[in-house]
This record gives sequence, C-alpha cells and structure tokens, in this order.
Amino acid sequence: MMRRVTHQPLIAMKTILVSCLMTWLAFACRMAAAQEVAAVPPTLPPAPEPVESILRLQIFLDAKLFGPGKVDGRPGEFTTKALQRYQKANGMAETGIEAHTLDLSGITELYTTYTIREEDLKFIGDVPSKPSLQSKKKYLPYDSLLEFLTERYHTSPELIGWLNQPRKMSALKPGDEVKVPNVADPFQIELLEPVASLPEVPEFQSTRVIKIDTREKLLGVHEGDKMLASLPITPGSGHLATPPGTWKIVGITQMPTFRWDAGVLNYGVRTDNAYNLPIGPNNPVGVMWIGLSKAGIGIHGTNSPQTIGRSASHGCMRTANWDVVRLVKHISKGMPVIIEGPKPIPRPPPAKKAPVKPAVPAEPPPPKKWFQFWKK
Repeated sequence: MMRRVTHQPLIAMKTILVSCLMTWLAFACRMAAAQEVAAVPPTLPPAPEPVESILRLQIFLDAKLFGPGKVDGRPGEFTTKALQRYQKANGMAETGIEAHTLDLSGITELYTTYTIREEDLKFIGDVPSKPSLQSKKKYLPYDSLLEFLTERYHTSPELIGWLNQPRKMSALKPGDEVKVPNVADPFQIELLEPVASLPEVPEFQSTRVIKIDTREKLLGVHEGDKMLASLPITPGSGHLATPPGTWKIVGITQMPTFRWDAGVLNYGVRTDNAYNLPIGPNNPVGVMWIGLSKAGIGIHGTNSPQTIGRSASHGCMRTANWDVVRLVKHISKGMPVIIEGPKPIPRPPPAKKAPVKPAVPAEPPPPKKWFQFWKK
C-alpha cells in the first residue's frame, strides 16, 4: 500500500521564510529611517557650515512657498514652523525636522553656481545710512555683490562665504563664478519695474484671505480651509504693535518710494520733518508695498532680510523681498486680512509739569559799610 505524501512541512517552511523576509524588510525600513534621522547630527557643525539634510528640506519648503526664512542649512524656529504648516496643509502628522517623512527626492542638487555679470553692477552702489542723505539719491541699490547674491538665492552672507572659501566676498567682480544654494525661484531684481497698482484678481477677492498671527510671526494665505502659503514676518510690538482686526488690501505697489517720517514711525503722528526715499532693494519697505485699510499699516518687503522675526517693526509686517514678490502672485487688492495678536500698549499720558511760580526778587544785601576800622 503506497503512502500518501503531504506538503504540510513545505508550506510551514514557506510561511516561516515569508515571515522572516517580512521581518527583515521591516527592520531594513527602520534602519533606513534611522539613517535619515541620523542625517541631522546630534551635535551641529560650527556655524555657518550647513547640514545638508536641513538644506534639502529648506529648499523644498521654500519652493512650495512655505518659507523657512533664509535657506542656510541650519535648524531654526522658522524651518520647523514651515515644515509643520506644510504638513498640516497636506494632511500629514506634524513632526520635528528630524522625524519628517516628506519625499525630498526631487531635490537632486543642493548647490548651483552663478556667474556675476557686468549688468549686475548697476544694482550695486553706495547706500547712506541717514534718511536725509538717502533722499538725495535716485535709487537705493545693494551695497555689495554679496548682498545681491544673498537676496537672489534666499540665503545668508555667511553661507555664501563658507561655500566659496577662501575667496574674499568683498573682492567679487564680473566673471567670477560663485557657489550658491539651488533654490527653485531665484529673486531677480532686474525684472522689477515701478508699478503704482498691480491689477486686481477678482477670484482671489471672494475666495482667499490672509491670516496673520503676530505672536507666531507668521503670515498665511488661505483658500477656504486650505493653507496655500506661509511666510515668516517681523510685526510691530509694544506701543507700535501691529493692530489686530479685520482689514482689507487697498492697493499693491511694486518698487515703492517711502516717506520717512520719524513722527509717524515712532508715534503715529505725521510731521513736517520727513524725507521721500527713492525706490530700490534697500528702500526700508523693500520692493513691494501691500497697503491695508488701516491707515499707515501694510505688508511689505525689507532692506534687512537677515533680521526677519528677530526684531520689531514700527507696526507694519515686513518679510523678505524674495518672499513678498512671490506672495503678491497669490493675493489681490480687495482681499481681507485678519490680524491676530496683542493690541498696541497705550502710551502713558505726558506728565504734567508743575506750575512755575513767579520768581520773587531777593532782597538786596545791606550796603557794605566802609571805614568801620575808624570806629575801633
């Protein structure tokens, strides 16, 4: 009688092999994830040396208009906030920099090069520090080719210096090739001409809103429940805090001039002691002015992008020129702007001066008696 052969041992062995294979794959995935996390070192290299995994993330977020601030390969408040806002906008769990799961494979090159051109020099020149002297110029340019490059590539002068050592950045000239971060949309000052009022976009007026949180120092563009963009800003504070409320955009000016008035800037009171400053990237309001229905208040560019979020304005909301020129492509005159945050702190009333009592003339001293010695 022939014995019946069963395949149960083979089936059991296959099951075990499949189980082992799945376990190994899970382990490999965890190892790969661990290696990705390890790409952010527990101890950062000395500044300004970039961490390339952070630089890759910043380039990605910057391209999506979820601004991380300057693209410099260093961790920071605005990189983390940009990441978490992008994750939330796309239905993902919010994480820290070291634990994100974004697909950054599209960022194939972290760096590119720029060859300085002769025509770039027309945007470089002397920039006086005093408004009285600035008002006498026809244009407020970059003060150096290094400043031109940092704004063009959304970065810091320290990073460009580090990437191109030992070259002296103060000695740059036409024909020099400079290594820079490979941002998706370099800022091109040469494309901007003065425009008194950018055209309205009716569909944006009814569907979009700007929401600003002055405590978080963030501006967001929303369409319904969807956040389309997020940018770091510098708001006012204290007596000059950006006024909370619901306002409207009343106009958008490209390459604006600026009326510098110490009374308006410090006290909100217009005076006759003012200077009209010309256009240019080093104008105090940068290359774009987005005026609001609150008199004297607007969203604008800046001549100090390295200080965004780390200083205070005179009540307006300033952001980097490279961000504001992209922001205006998503907004329109007539859109609402909702500002949340603390109200300006009231200034104390001026102290009353004590009434001045009229001076009482002192009694004249008695006349000196001469020759008193005769009486002795």
